[in-house]
Amino acid sequence: MARETIVIATQGPGGLDDLVSPFFARASTFTIVEAINGEIKNVRVEQNPAVMAPSGAGIQVAQLVAGFGANVVIAGGVGPNAHQALASLGIRIISGISGVPVRKVLDDYFSGRLSSTMPGPTPPLPPTPRQPSAPYPPVSYPPIAPPLPPQVPTPYTFGFPSKEFELKMLESMKRFLEEQLKLINDRIKELKESSKKE
Repeated sequence: MARETIVIATQGPGGLDDLVSPFFARASTFTIVEAINGEIKNVRVEQNPAVMAPSGAGIQVAQLVAGFGANVVIAGGVGPNAHQALASLGIRIISGISGVPVRKVLDDYFSGRLSSTMPGPTPPLPPTPRQPSAPYPPVSYPPIAPPLPPQVPTPYTFGFPSKEFELKMLESMKRFLEEQLKLINDRIKELKESSKKE
């Protein structure tokens, strides 16, 4: 039996009726489809914790997707860092597809009509409007989550390669999110204090 875990970058709430995101690392959600011989057995949705990461999102999301047990990733554009990380983990990349319902993409994939494994260009992010207010003091961000331990060379099937791998990945993500939350709380406190003085 051919078992596959297909991770599709999705632009909304995720699921079979959502659309494929033009971005991989900055996708809102990931729709994770487990299939046997082209038949869908399970579908779940995971939020992308790196969607607002200041930098390094590509490698961070590649690690996350590997933790989902992905054999295949489908997205509109996959940046060079993410592409290299995914390829080094033996994960097949199908890019250049966006704005198409997940269900349709899966039909095409299972019927052999999707064969591209080349990285598509990642579309530029929309410009962020700048406010003509006083500049914020410099904010130092914590380092992106530390690299995960070396991967086992066997291909992924369902789930995580091992409980130890899952535990290390989750601990790494927890530390990263705690550091981000601390920065956000510090900034909220700082803004509240400065608004009291005005």
